[in-house]
Amino acid sequence: MKLRNLLEIDFSLFFAALILTFFGILFIYSSGITSTGVLVSNEYIRQIVWAIGGTMIALFLAMINYRRLYDLSLYFYLGTLLLLVYTCFFGRLVNGARAWIGIGSFGIQPSEFAKITTIILLARYLDSSKKNQKHLVRFAVSCIIVFIPMGIVLLQPDFGTSLVFIPILLGMTFVAGISFRYIVFLSACILFTGIFMVLPLWQSYILQGAMPFLSIIQNVRFVAISVAALFLVMVIALIGVRLYKKQYFFWIIYGAAIITFSLGASFISHKVLKDYQIMRLIVFLDPNVDPRGAGWNIIQSITAIGSGGLLGKGYLQGTQSHYRFLPQQSTDFIFSIFAEEWGLLGGILVFTLFLLICLRLIRIMKTTADVFGSFIAAGLSAMYIFHFLVNVGMTMGIMPITGIPLLFMSYGGSALLSAMSGIGLSLSIYIRRYQH
Repeated sequence: MKLRNLLEIDFSLFFAALILTFFGILFIYSSGITSTGVLVSNEYIRQIVWAIGGTMIALFLAMINYRRLYDLSLYFYLGTLLLLVYTCFFGRLVNGARAWIGIGSFGIQPSEFAKITTIILLARYLDSSKKNQKHLVRFAVSCIIVFIPMGIVLLQPDFGTSLVFIPILLGMTFVAGISFRYIVFLSACILFTGIFMVLPLWQSYILQGAMPFLSIIQNVRFVAISVAALFLVMVIALIGVRLYKKQYFFWIIYGAAIITFSLGASFISHKVLKDYQIMRLIVFLDPNVDPRGAGWNIIQSITAIGSGGLLGKGYLQGTQSHYRFLPQQSTDFIFSIFAEEWGLLGGILVFTLFLLICLRLIRIMKTTADVFGSFIAAGLSAMYIFHFLVNVGMTMGIMPITGIPLLFMSYGGSALLSAMSGIGLSLSIYIRRYQH
């Protein structure tokens, strides 16, 4: 470790993260103020402690050579897997998810750190396999590396956090040069799974049964017959590929496989998802279906953001938060408070800072001479972008409520420490970007 390395860090990346963290502390404090001006929460004090700890971790990681993690990546990955499994059985139950390990008032969320260790191990694998394995094998192994922690997180169940692993997988495999057809295949499966999952809910709750044929997607017999028929089509097309060597037979198999996986996954999801998770999808389609229940959060969040106008109501002058209209306002809906009090211009400032972080990470990814470091930067960039788009989109009503925090700003030690750890790794890569 050399202290002079700290003078070579990417200061724009580092200070963008620090400014967002500072904004988070300010508005976590604001979220604890009532309409009478009484402070009823000390969350901001804890966030300050975590911010100091996260900054120290980031600077420590910047000083050490990130390549030391290459040989240790598997051990870190397996360690977080053990913590995730332990959490499933013995973790603290909060908001319907057993996702925290608690010791008294102190608790950590292992899934936040699992994202970082998964990125590091996947970067190692993609680096080590770039010359001697086929695209399909590389993509399949990459999926296994990512889907194992993702599946355990789903069992907690923490649907929102599990989703973050998908863009990490897609972003890193794309940068690694894996054939685009495999990336598109997985993306299409996810897209159609979402469509097939939402359509029955849409006709039942929004259309009030006006299109009953959409309900057959949830019918066991229909799904079984459809899957069997599509499987038969794939077998016939496979024979066509072998006998006639025609490309269109491959695309028939490709399309049929997407529909088969999507139908099966959407059917299973309806059986696995909890009632409150299904209601989140319904109120995303139309919050007024349950305006005083599941739709309350979205309606109040949109109201808060809209009432901020161009310049906002002023710091500590917000009404939606101080009158306690926004549930979970220091975590999931911190951006709603920010936009209400600092308005559109404040929101643009947050957008700009996150854009700067992502652009700097992409720059690091492109300029570093070490492929391992480049892949880590790609995974971190995908993680930050997804968190930002989903959380801010959720507060604006253009994304379903998933419980994904706004990194650096939302209250929570595990999310902040893992986000700052990612910044530290990025700074370490930047310092050594010209070293092989």
